[in-house]
Amino acid sequence: MPNSFINQEEIRGGEAVAGFDIRKGVFDLIKSDYPNFSEKDFISLEQLNQYRRKYLTHLIVQERGELIKIDSDVMNAIQTNAILSENLQTEIDSNATFGQRIADKIAAFGGSWSFIIAFFSFILLWMILNIWLLATKAFDPFPFILLNLILSCIAAIQAPVIMMSQNRQEQKDRQRSEHDYKINLKAELEIQLLNEKMDHLLIHQNKKLLEIQELQTDYLEDLLKQLKKN
Repeated sequence: MPNSFINQEEIRGGEAVAGFDIRKGVFDLIKSDYPNFSEKDFISLEQLNQYRRKYLTHLIVQERGELIKIDSDVMNAIQTNAILSENLQTEIDSNATFGQRIADKIAAFGGSWSFIIAFFSFILLWMILNIWLLATKAFDPFPFILLNLILSCIAAIQAPVIMMSQNRQEQKDRQRSEHDYKINLKAELEIQLLNEKMDHLLIHQNKKLLEIQELQTDYLEDLLKQLKKN
């Protein structure tokens, strides 16, 4: 078995890749790290995949300039084989401040049937207390000035809370969009890596088939020679 040029360790069977089988861009990247690397030297398939990932990063940098944070996250996920779709909701919730979490809960309750029924019941109870039960000593007689003041205060407070919740929802949607972009970009790059691997496998198989055909040709030539002798 040949030894890897990079770490000089023996390569397992079937995982040795010669320099002349490596795509030029990846070969040049390896050569930049190891100037003495030539087309006759070998590296392992695992090392080749690592340089393929580095080459993808290099291509993105060439196309877009410096990597933005989103692209960096994707490349780190590719290099570590991490799954980007895990714990998305946990990540979104963990970035929320205390005020944002309170606003989310208040807005969720304020936009529910529970709030409508509870508030409608409160208004009815207030009117019943002041019209019938406390008719002589009503603390807020008709036309319910105190009730109107409470309703105005609730509306004044509820409006900015709802706006805070909407801003928070926009942040969540933006984070989900960035997350979807990361997943799509990672999938595209992984497909390119798979294409590279398939090309390598096809080249390797074609070489084996050619070797088998050459061996069969040698056998046929030997048989023909024996037949001519007889």
